[in-house]
Amino acid sequence: MLTELKREAYEANLALPQHGLINLTFGNASAIDRAKGIFAIKPSGVAYAELRPQDMVLVDLDGKIVEGRLNPSSDTPTHRRLFLAFREIGGVVHTHSSHATAFAQAGREIPIFGTTHADYFYGNIPVTRKMTAQEIGGGAYEWETGNVIVQRFAKLDPLDSPGVLVNRHAPFTWGKTVAKAVEVAVAVECIAHLALMSLALEPRLKTIEPTLLNKHFKRKHGPGAYYGQK
Repeated sequence: MLTELKREAYEANLALPQHGLINLTFGNASAIDRAKGIFAIKPSGVAYAELRPQDMVLVDLDGKIVEGRLNPSSDTPTHRRLFLAFREIGGVVHTHSSHATAFAQAGREIPIFGTTHADYFYGNIPVTRKMTAQEIGGGAYEWETGNVIVQRFAKLDPLDSPGVLVNRHAPFTWGKTVAKAVEVAVAVECIAHLALMSLALEPRLKTIEPTLLNKHFKRKHGPGAYYGQK
């Protein structure tokens, strides 16, 4: 069932360690078939080197396992919450990549200092508030993780800001496809690394000028985009 969807999710998961975004079994990727309301996600705790396309677990938007012999990722409720809230997205990625996770653990947004950042985000990479003790220990931790992300995006467009840092935790990214969500995850780690180096060189560095931000973001996104091939 949904062989192509499982293949997309499988390839996205394999791409994470290939890009240096994964240590051990941390992280996961999922891809959704919107017409069927089913997403494919990595099984929990399985080493990336041992993964096969048929190992991907199919889950519906009610949280029911549709197909799979293995337990889905423990982060499945977070992915499900994001798919429910952000109807435009087709894939979600979660990593613990080092530099981005450093910002998340510090509870700090990643300031937008340059055009590398502006090619992907229309502003700072946001960070959520800290989760409450009830949210953490109330029995629905992963779902509540999704809720704090959705809450942070109450006034943000998830396509203008295709990722977030969960406070004390790590980044989540998304895109119209799971392949795009992987690309954004790579970009977020690169952006975080550049930001840390920039702050080391100039601790009082100001964020990018609005004109330059608009130029770089809008040449890749929106109706006036002209970057790349048609």
